[in-house]
Amino acid sequence: MTGTLNKVMLIGHTGDDVKMHYFEGGGAIGRFPLATNEVYTNRTTGERVNNTEWHNIVVRNKAAEICEKYLKKGDKVYIEGRIKTRKWTDDKGMERYSTEIQCTEFTFLTPKGESNGSYDSQGSQNTQSNSNYQGNSVNNNANSNSGYSGNNNNFASQPYNGNDEEEDDLPF
Repeated sequence: MTGTLNKVMLIGHTGDDVKMHYFEGGGAIGRFPLATNEVYTNRTTGERVNNTEWHNIVVRNKAAEICEKYLKKGDKVYIEGRIKTRKWTDDKGMERYSTEIQCTEFTFLTPKGESNGSYDSQGSQNTQSNSNYQGNSVNNNANSNSGYSGNNNNFASQPYNGNDEEEDDLPF
């Protein structure tokens, strides 16, 4: 086989809200931790073992803004992407490595209104969800500068793919 594959699929719970970083020129990066759990029974002792693995998730541009708006700490989400390891030097001159999941698609799995924390635009906690998101899947095109608006009710029926051009098979 001549080709290679770098693909990751995770289902887990967010460990924090999405932290955003905006760049000149309109680009954005969102970062958040994702926890996945493994539960099994130790055959020797019969004891249940519960392991949690933490993953650093990176999402870009409009998809990052969607995540920031709708994902809250504790929400369940499906993430698809690729592994990326970065090398950097810390303040003491030591070489460090950071492994991240570069998210290309995601699906919110926490039902609307069941989020652990729902916040309005001023950061005040609400008792009911402020989420207008009704869709399932988002495809993050890293080169996209699409003008997605969270008020588009047709977003629910089609995955976001970063393409603003009209197509003949649109449901509206």
